[in-house]
Amino acid sequence: MIRLMLFSCLLATQAAHADEAWQSPDYLQQAFNEVALHSEYVAGEQVVRKWQQPVKVWLVHHADQADKHTKLTHYHLRHLSRITGHPISFAANAAEANMTVVFSQSAQWHQEVVQVSSNKSRQPPADAMCMFGLTLDAQNAIKRAWVVIPVDHANERGLLVSCIVEEITQAMGLPNDSEKVYPSVFNDKTPESLLTGLDALLLKMLYLPAIKPGMRAGQVQPILARQLQQWQSDGTIQSAEKNVRQSELYDMMGF
Repeated sequence: MIRLMLFSCLLATQAAHADEAWQSPDYLQQAFNEVALHSEYVAGEQVVRKWQQPVKVWLVHHADQADKHTKLTHYHLRHLSRITGHPISFAANAAEANMTVVFSQSAQWHQEVVQVSSNKSRQPPADAMCMFGLTLDAQNAIKRAWVVIPVDHANERGLLVSCIVEEITQAMGLPNDSEKVYPSVFNDKTPESLLTGLDALLLKMLYLPAIKPGMRAGQVQPILARQLQQWQSDGTIQSAEKNVRQSELYDMMGF
């Protein structure tokens, strides 16, 4: 009897896990709309923004522990490339790079945002822990991106890894934060510091070949609906959380 009850409880737990809210195709569609088709810094619905060319990343170290920051970034870039299928690597030099990540200090990070963005009026919001920016071409493909992280400020709050993961991921073309998306690094009200299964699916959705820069919600919706139906049938959605944890960052953080 006890064994039967335990088995029944196990089945109920597995069923509950299978029915996580974010695993619903409708939820995933809405989450994509929130994160990919809106922006932290621009009001209103936006178009799809994504990389078409390989991403070449150059690191600038104006803080101690450069080796640690390089390793964390390397692990995250490899994870992003595996999820999206898009080529992402370190640049051989600054001139080759189309994404620059600056590990700064709180005393000068405002100035470094101005410098790396080439925009004298660009300033981080007062409550920002770190910041990213994008430059688009005429077709809304991402042409350049930058990230600035004030290391001392982030470390004081235990958010260094969160800054690396969230800002670089947003610079892939998921530029909005939203409390409607959970569990996710794009939700500032949740404690997530590493990519979740939901985040991985959003990245996979964005980098589907059929999803093109400049597409609007009405064009994206039928493509994603078909793909999500397929992913629901083949187990991609169900296994997303397990699969996203197969990364060096998860191992390094002890998860």
